[in-house]
Amino acid sequence: MTQATNLEKSRASTRADVEYDAQKGTYFEKTKSSKYMTDKELSELPFLQRINWLSTTIIFIPLIGLLLGVWFVPLRRQTLILATIQYILTGTGITAGYHRLWSHKAYHASFPVEFVLLAWGAAAFEGSARWWCRNHRAHHRYVDTEKDPYSVHKGFWYAHIGWMILKQDSRRAGRVDISDLNAHKGIMFQHRNYLPIALFFGFIFPLAVATYGWGDFWGALVYACFGRMFFVHQATFCVNSLAHTFGAQTYSTEHTSYDHIITALVTFGEGYHNYHHEFPHDYRNGIRWYHYDPTKWIVRSLSYFGLCSRLIRFPNNEIRKAEVQVKQQELDELKKTIDWGHEVDTLSTMDWVTVSKRVAEGEKLIVIDGLVHKVDDFMSMHPGGSRILEFWAGRDATQAFNGEVYKHSKGARNLLAHLRVAKLTEKLE
Repeated sequence: MTQATNLEKSRASTRADVEYDAQKGTYFEKTKSSKYMTDKELSELPFLQRINWLSTTIIFIPLIGLLLGVWFVPLRRQTLILATIQYILTGTGITAGYHRLWSHKAYHASFPVEFVLLAWGAAAFEGSARWWCRNHRAHHRYVDTEKDPYSVHKGFWYAHIGWMILKQDSRRAGRVDISDLNAHKGIMFQHRNYLPIALFFGFIFPLAVATYGWGDFWGALVYACFGRMFFVHQATFCVNSLAHTFGAQTYSTEHTSYDHIITALVTFGEGYHNYHHEFPHDYRNGIRWYHYDPTKWIVRSLSYFGLCSRLIRFPNNEIRKAEVQVKQQELDELKKTIDWGHEVDTLSTMDWVTVSKRVAEGEKLIVIDGLVHKVDDFMSMHPGGSRILEFWAGRDATQAFNGEVYKHSKGARNLLAHLRVAKLTEKLE
């Protein structure tokens, strides 16, 4: 064991929440005992006992509150503006903060930006930044496997919402390194004080603004709190489900992630998901100027004022390379559906003596580019007439075929591949 390895293990031993994997050369969070049971035991429980009632309540109360509220509480213009602002702030807290800043470290943010992202990210009621980023890193590291917390292979609705409604065995989740999150004072403060922060910025703050601003407590509760919370939830959930089900795989076909404008519209620009999974530490999801990616626009705008920095952009050459590789895969698959004629490597050999003998016996054999072609059945279909094929029977027509008589098209050359019968072993003297 090397001195460096001993040092790493020593450092890891001083932390209660991480351990060093000498074989992989990295830190992992320590495996914890499950809050519940093993998957096998969970499956044996009655359905109601398998439900995670805390998550289920957080997910469905906003929907119930919104559906009941719209019947009794009118939506005022000021409240709509407030709800929209809260929607943008909490949505950005998730996409620009939880996702691109802390899960993938795609850029640096100043303290004021981090404060806003942590405060309103908590207000989205999707868990603390530490918890959210831990799951998302596991999703990327183990995508589409049993260790993926919200693998779409378990079903569209499981990826969308089921993984939060049903109890999970934490021992089966893929392990990741979150030592950087544990060392971040702001993230750990939010993690330890998550509930009061979420309640203040998600409910108390908008309710106070609406109540003292224009006397609309109930409107703020229905639209700026419950309604906003429901729609932000669904926007985030669509990244786990919709973005792993529909669209184009422009940059990789190795995982279930897709690019789609509709998904981008409902997820603050997270819909260019195939790009994101292939280049996760790029601060952009939509890389073209016309791609709908408000998160990218916000981060870039803040950088002009020095509030964000070190915006990572993956090299354009590598992006183009990935596009070409996917197109080549598509072409290779398409080529498999086409009959390209007789492969040269599969042909037997023939010498000129045999060619001449068989022509003398009545066969129509013509040599082009070192290959023997049997043109008996093609004689009547030849655009130049059968007489010219009669003339070249038993001869090398390479120069005539390639322009001396007529420069044949690609279509003619492809058709010729079906007439191959042998490889010539010698040249005509």
